[in-house]
Amino acid sequence: MPKTFRQLTNEASPLVMPGAHDALTARMIAQTGFDAFMIGGFQIVGARYGTPDIGLLGLGEISAGVRDILAVTDLPCLVDVDTGYGDVKNAVYTLNHYEMLGAQAIFIEDQLAPKRCGHMAGKRIVPAAEMEAKLRACAGERCDPETFIIARTDAIATNGIDEALRRGERYMKAGADALFIEAPTSIEDMRRICTELPVPQLANMIEGGVTPLLSPRELGDIGYAIASYGITTLMLAARTIRDALADIKSGEMRLANTGLSFPEYLDIVDMPRWSGVEDRYGDDPDA
Repeated sequence: MPKTFRQLTNEASPLVMPGAHDALTARMIAQTGFDAFMIGGFQIVGARYGTPDIGLLGLGEISAGVRDILAVTDLPCLVDVDTGYGDVKNAVYTLNHYEMLGAQAIFIEDQLAPKRCGHMAGKRIVPAAEMEAKLRACAGERCDPETFIIARTDAIATNGIDEALRRGERYMKAGADALFIEAPTSIEDMRRICTELPVPQLANMIEGGVTPLLSPRELGDIGYAIASYGITTLMLAARTIRDALADIKSGEMRLANTGLSFPEYLDIVDMPRWSGVEDRYGDDPDA
């Protein structure tokens, strides 16, 4: 039997998760041999809707992208549910909705709506008791008791590391399975998080963000159980698209034939399988 997200988190040191911003990326993550992946709101709203991650879109729009991604792979997936899009009942509805789509893990945050990317300025957080209520509700009302719930706090940016640690302890007692203390600004703070809260911790590696960008091995040495590289593929893909368009616009065509070959792309999207189905079951004009 394939290992679940919970099992992988308990066994890996750390569990390395790239991010998928679309179904094609999810296919390539699986084909590359990763054990799990994540889907973040930052990626979905940017790639699917062309908007920044500042709370402009809700569950309906974001879950449409998540649905399409989860449909192409059975890999265990962690899904960003933002603030849960409301109060305790909304948080439970969001959790159950993603469970039905196939997510094995979610993370929910304590920002005040409308939320924003954890590495942007201007964040605000709700009272800890409000977040604790959502965590108790999600832990008590998940469809599958194995669904892994990660509590994220953005308190470092608003109130400092001490408050973030205090909230982390409270959130674990409220029912979280792991913690995501967002946006530490130094390796010293990262060590402190893992030392003072010896529970499964998620490290969020963001290119251009405020947290030091470390390798999976370095994060494992610090004590992190999960290493998320959520926007890496999106940022590289966006740069490649921009460069390719500029190359076409210039007329120089220096990038022509430097991407995947046509057969390589067809392999990624599983064309051999569908050709086989067509050959085995398609209409035979000579029959």
